[in-house]
Amino acid sequence: MATLHHRISSLSTFRRPLARWAPLTIAAAITLQLALTTTSAVAAPGDSDIAQTSPQSASETARAEIARVEELLGRAEVELQRLTVLAEATGEASRVAEQDLLTAQAAAASTAADLAAARAAGAVVQEDVAELGRETYMGADALSGAVTLLGARSPEDLLERAATLELIGKERTERLDALRAVEAEVQRAVETARDAVAGRDAAARTAQQVAVDAQAQLVQAQTAYDAAAGEKAVLEQQLQAAQVQLLAAQGDADPVATVDERQRAVTAASAAGTASLAAGRVTSCFGSRWGTNHNGVDIAAPIGTPIYAPDSGVVLHAGAANGFGLAVYLQHPDGTISLYGHINQALVTAGQVVTAGEQIAEVGNRGQSTGPHVHVELHTGGLYATRNDPAPWLAARGISLGGACAV
Repeated sequence: MATLHHRISSLSTFRRPLARWAPLTIAAAITLQLALTTTSAVAAPGDSDIAQTSPQSASETARAEIARVEELLGRAEVELQRLTVLAEATGEASRVAEQDLLTAQAAAASTAADLAAARAAGAVVQEDVAELGRETYMGADALSGAVTLLGARSPEDLLERAATLELIGKERTERLDALRAVEAEVQRAVETARDAVAGRDAAARTAQQVAVDAQAQLVQAQTAYDAAAGEKAVLEQQLQAAQVQLLAAQGDADPVATVDERQRAVTAASAAGTASLAAGRVTSCFGSRWGTNHNGVDIAAPIGTPIYAPDSGVVLHAGAANGFGLAVYLQHPDGTISLYGHINQALVTAGQVVTAGEQIAEVGNRGQSTGPHVHVELHTGGLYATRNDPAPWLAARGISLGGACAV
């Protein structure tokens, strides 16, 4: 089923250098982390500070701290999204290069078969013409022609036999023309086969280099992602502390419990819209960003989170997928193909019929991925023919992506 991961395209279509995605380097990641750490180094107001200030002043200080940390958290979240999208872009480049290689390999095989057929046809014609040459050399033509004409019984018969000899001559001329034509065809087949082999070898080198570059950039993106994720976790702790201080200043009897309850409510609300697909938080929408195109939507969730079919359909493929590590492809009754990438494991097999709401996989972190999530794509007109924003299609099936992805 390898062809399910590849849309056929000519070698000339793949000319997108990986450098233009400019993924965050390790040095830049460290710079980002230091910058965020320095900015967040301003100490959150402590209990002693609150005790020495009025409730109104303490509330204002806590609110300012909340606003400051929320702004930094927003920046960290955008950076995490950027790194995830760029990692997936390297996977897309690798997929396209691999697809081009398969196309070139098929072209080389086809031209090799054409060349073999042309040579076989040439051998037959060459043998026919060789026989004609032997007959001519032995004088068979002149003798048989004279005997044929001298044996005529009447003028009418003589004209009829002469016409027959003329037809024989035309036939042999056509045989010589056929030899020249087949020799020209063999030469064209040789040149085409040579070009196809050269294209195949070039595609193989490109695919290998793209794979190496993609892996190197994934390592860089992962390092930067881990740094940003670590800083985000620190900021979240600071935000929680500031929220607790604000509630304490406002007289809340148990501010820690209140903050925890609010966080659980926010988490539940963010996962509610996508629960019938994969309960998680939408982190990236469909569209152009950061110098590349994000061809689907990302839903972040812990590894192992169930992924459900949003609609009934047939499993086209479930397993290895270039760029995604592992993926499931479903074809639905309306002809749409939905894709679920970076999965931890598939729970369905190719050819299986699934119903809406049936679990098909688990959220994972495989392939060109920097953190646990499921990448969802929507293809129309065939696999990788046209990729559309999944949001409207999912919304029609009761799945709301919310936020910037809302339709």
